[in-house]
Amino acid sequence: MLELRPFTSLGGAHHGWLDAHHHFSFAEYHDPNRMHWGNLRVWNDDIIAPGTGFPQHPHRDMEIITYVREGAISHADNLGNKGRTEAGDVQVMSAGTGIAHSEYNLEDTPTQIFQIWIIPNEAGLPPSWGAKPFPKGDREGFVTLASGKAGDSDSLRIRADARLVAANLKAGESAEYRLDSGRRAYLVPATGVIEVNGLRAQARDGIAVEDEQMLRVTAIEDSEIVLVDLA
Repeated sequence: MLELRPFTSLGGAHHGWLDAHHHFSFAEYHDPNRMHWGNLRVWNDDIIAPGTGFPQHPHRDMEIITYVREGAISHADNLGNKGRTEAGDVQVMSAGTGIAHSEYNLEDTPTQIFQIWIIPNEAGLPPSWGAKPFPKGDREGFVTLASGKAGDSDSLRIRADARLVAANLKAGESAEYRLDSGRRAYLVPATGVIEVNGLRAQARDGIAVEDEQMLRVTAIEDSEIVLVDLA
């Protein structure tokens, strides 16, 4: 089963400095039919104006992944971690017992991110943060960027039964992703136009996946695809 969630149907708000779109209920957007998808709780599509960002604020007991689509995001937290994550790269934060952080666009151009929140396997663990480059040109098919699954040793680690993967496909190219029995997925093309098992999606649309064993993604235009494999 594939359910298309067009970008135009997403919740959100334009705050001047922040143009936010929410695939699931978040902040002032509430839709009882879009509270979560498996253990995926949040998928926010944010565009942050230059020289602005999120002042320090707290989180706890959530796995938070930031996928940078364009520009860069600069992170600082109360554990002393600091970092700048560029387009195509990923940062992860395990909020655990509590962490306070800020995220700013210190660039001269808008920064575009997907911020993805996944419910952890266990609450009350120590907080942590990490980041890693994943050059888009090095991707052959789907590449694992962050994972809590055994064997994904080259990816950033999260404390959740989930895996974040991404692919960059030229027009006409295809990539396949296999889902284990009972798994769900949520897929968003950051750019381009794609077909997933025959269902067409435009840039920034969401596709909720259930009861599918194989996803075959074909790029109609040059496309950047982000997918989360979920419990």
